[in-house]
Amino acid sequence: MTIDRRALGFGNSDRAIYAADPWTTRGRLYPENSSPTRSDFQRDRDRIVHTTAFRRLKHKTQVFIAQDGDHYRTRLTHTIEVAQIARALARALKLDEDLAEGVALVHDFGHTPFGHTGEDALHEVLLPYGGFDHNAQSLRIVTKLERRYADFDGINLTWESLEGLVKHNGPLLTKDGTGTRGPVPQPILDYCEIHDLQLDTFASLEAQVAAIADDIAYNTHDIDDGLRSGYLTFDMLEHIPFLAGLMAEVRERYPTLEPSRFTHEIMRRQITRMVEDVISVAQERLSEIRPESADDVRHASRVIATFSQGMAETDKQIKAMLFKRIYRHPDIMRIRSGAAQIVTDLFSAYMANPKEMQSHYWVDHIAGLAEAPKARHVGDYLAGMTDTYAISAHRRLFDQTPDLR
Repeated sequence: MTIDRRALGFGNSDRAIYAADPWTTRGRLYPENSSPTRSDFQRDRDRIVHTTAFRRLKHKTQVFIAQDGDHYRTRLTHTIEVAQIARALARALKLDEDLAEGVALVHDFGHTPFGHTGEDALHEVLLPYGGFDHNAQSLRIVTKLERRYADFDGINLTWESLEGLVKHNGPLLTKDGTGTRGPVPQPILDYCEIHDLQLDTFASLEAQVAAIADDIAYNTHDIDDGLRSGYLTFDMLEHIPFLAGLMAEVRERYPTLEPSRFTHEIMRRQITRMVEDVISVAQERLSEIRPESADDVRHASRVIATFSQGMAETDKQIKAMLFKRIYRHPDIMRIRSGAAQIVTDLFSAYMANPKEMQSHYWVDHIAGLAEAPKARHVGDYLAGMTDTYAISAHRRLFDQTPDLR
């Protein structure tokens, strides 16, 4: 596929007609005066960056536990990479860059310590009380759990930012009310009772580019970290035609390049090709759908910012390789088992004695709650922990803590 470069935005042109418009936002749950110096989407982005939840991402696992080395991605560095790619896509498609960046920056707020291992463990212990979903937890954080403002809980983001957070991966409901990926988490349904996020439509194109930027970022940096760790080798990459082609291209141009630079040259080409593929597909679909507004994007019959069929197959091959070679590697599985034990042990300890949650703002009130709301508060507390805090909390409460090395 080819890109029409004349139709690209480079930050020096007006937004497209189908872009989200900060000057006609649907507003905030709690009305506020507008800023004279920033659009509402800029304010959302700034509020997200200043949260405690954003800072905690620094010490939350992406794939490799931080103790494994200083150069592996954390949830924070992953988030920054997603935001950079989302902003590049938004600029090329003449979207609102601040909204795209904000959705990218907030999309992983709800992740637990120890990556998806912690999420799986927390979901398991919370199953009797509705389970755990990191996307729903992100919504709880920005609408309830962050405590910064005098007038409201959360950070009072605009409807468009909340919509993007909840629906960046597509509609959660069909038109007849059936969950598109199973039951919709209750916290999302509860919030929509007071602030309807229209769960049966797509999100804005800004949110869509944030979602595909997430795929591009982790496909690339998990390969980079995998090569650094030794779990992946260049020979393994050769089995994926797309990556083999990139390596051949780099070798032809730089036949004596050292391994670290060789890796970077592959990764930068991978990001570029994937970004250009998404732009090309989006341009083609926009020309077919011809949306006249952001709402036309929401009510389109399909996603607009996505991979082509060929790149989607590459994406599938890369994910399969990462799953086999890294995510299910025996060393990683051993660490995952220890991390899950930490989360499970802490949940049991806090349910038995909530006052052990020494820094929870509601700790003096939790002991008298019924089982289900108490469990949700314990889940909130655990989900907010960093890897380092969870490990230190476990060491304080238990005689032996799993070694996550």
